[in-house]
Amino acid sequence: MFAGSIVAIVTPFENGKIDEKRFRDLIELQIKNGSSGVVPCGTTGESATLSVEEHQRVIKIAIEQVNKRVPVIAGTGSNSTQEAITLTRDAAEAGADGSLQVSPYYNRPTQKGLYEHFKAIAEAVDIPIILYNIASRTGVNIEPETIARLAADCKNIVGVKEASANLDQMSRIKALCPKDFQLISGDDSLTLPILSIGGIGIISVVANIVPKDVASMVLEFQKGNIKGAQALHYKLLPLIKAVFLETNPIPVKTAMGLLGMCEPDLRLPMCPMLPENLEKLKKALKDYGLL
Repeated sequence: MFAGSIVAIVTPFENGKIDEKRFRDLIELQIKNGSSGVVPCGTTGESATLSVEEHQRVIKIAIEQVNKRVPVIAGTGSNSTQEAITLTRDAAEAGADGSLQVSPYYNRPTQKGLYEHFKAIAEAVDIPIILYNIASRTGVNIEPETIARLAADCKNIVGVKEASANLDQMSRIKALCPKDFQLISGDDSLTLPILSIGGIGIISVVANIVPKDVASMVLEFQKGNIKGAQALHYKLLPLIKAVFLETNPIPVKTAMGLLGMCEPDLRLPMCPMLPENLEKLKKALKDYGLL
C-alpha cells in the first residue's frame, strides 16, 4: 500500500501563517510527477513548530487535496503518548490512509517504554501505522527486536521508516519481522541500497524538488532495471547531499524558495542557511539543471 516514492512534504508559510493555496499546489505537483504518497506534518513539514490546530488543518488539507488519488500518511507522532493518540484519532476521522509515528523524542524511553507507547497508539485506531526510527533526532533507537514484537502483537503496525543509516539493522528487521512488514527508507541517499535488501520505497525529502526522478529511481528498480536505477541514484546523490548541508528542512525549503516553488519561510528555531552553505546549495541546483 505504501510502496514507491512518498514525499515528506514541506509546510509552506507566508507571513508566519500556513500558505494553504501553495500547499495545495505542491501536492498537485507531487501527484503529477509520480509520487505515490504524501506525508504531511513530518519532520520536513516542521511539525514540531505547528500548533495542534495547525497540525490538524495541514493534515485535513492534504486529505482533501489528494482526494484518494494516492495514500496520505499523516505525521501524528509525539513524545506524549496521549497527544499522539489524539492526533492519530483526528487524522483517522479526517480520512488519512495511515499514520507515521516517530519514536518519542527527548524522553529517551526504554525499549519496553517504546513498545508500550506504540502499542497504545495502535490499539486506539484502526488505520495502518508506520513506525519512524530516527535516533539522530529523537535520542533513542527502536531496536529490531522491539519492531518485530510490535509487528507480531499489533496488526495495524505494518512497517517502519528507517533512518538509522544502518543497513545491518535494517536487514535484521527484515529477518525478524513478517514477510509483509514494510521496510521504507528514511534516508534519500540510502534508498537504492535499502531497496536491494527488501525495502519497498522511500519517504523522501529531496522529492519535494525533484519528485519525478525519485519516483523513477524506485520504479526502475521495481521493474528490474538496476542500471537505470543506479544511474538515477548517482544523478540524485549530489543534490541529496546538498539538501542535508544543514538540519532538515532548512536546505530543502531554501531550495524551493530559490526555485519559486514556495516562500522559504521557516519557523524558529529553524533559521536561514549560513552563506557558505547557501552557495553550495545553489551550485548543486545549478549542476542538476534546476537553477
